[in-house]
Amino acid sequence: MSLLEIKGLSAGYGPLRVLHDLDLTIERGERVGLVGLNGHGKSTLLQAIVGLTGWQSGSILLDGVEIGGTRMHGSGRATPKIVRRGVALAPQGDAIFPGLTVQQNLDSGAFTARAWRERRRRRERVLEIFPALGQLLGQSVGTLSGGERRMVSLGRAFMGDPRVFLVDEPSLGLAPKISRSVVEALGRIDIGDGAMIIAEQDLGLIQGRVDRTLGMHAGELKQDIGDALLVGHAQTHPHGTQG
Repeated sequence: MSLLEIKGLSAGYGPLRVLHDLDLTIERGERVGLVGLNGHGKSTLLQAIVGLTGWQSGSILLDGVEIGGTRMHGSGRATPKIVRRGVALAPQGDAIFPGLTVQQNLDSGAFTARAWRERRRRRERVLEIFPALGQLLGQSVGTLSGGERRMVSLGRAFMGDPRVFLVDEPSLGLAPKISRSVVEALGRIDIGDGAMIIAEQDLGLIQGRVDRTLGMHAGELKQDIGDALLVGHAQTHPHGTQG
């Protein structure tokens, strides 16, 4: 049984349909890259998985249990239940509480009763992923750099110890060097038998750091981009390269 299985998912906001009858299967231990331009449905797909779209239809199974289904009455009603089942979304941009400290922001991600009891241990794990935050725990998040704020936002999602990590545009607004360091940190996380989906515009940033990369265009998923690039390279250089 796959960890996450999406069948016939359509979703949107008000009269706008963004996703069109989409199918996707994520296996245990898999990292998947989702690449596409703004406005083509990457964020909507991640939001649909956690129940934050305006409406949706189709099926989303986590460990064989339905967490999606048809929903036509506004966003967020099923989200707490989905989070408790082990799905976490790190949205794009600075999804932080600027008036709180780094530690308070991280602890706010310990959503379930179990996570709250274990928040110190979980916080230590986040600091292993993002060691730069270790000296900043008592500092107001609003005073941090863009890269540090992004680390806080991602770290807060990990505090819930989810099975499925959904990471939306981790490089958005960051300098190239900082973007690479953030994505490299995501690649070092031991996801065990869980899974991670990273939505990005920059294919080069996630290449080699995920198991497969899917393209997204006009609300539909395309073939594995990595395979397409290999095929294209072979056709362009049928006898290999000299160098």
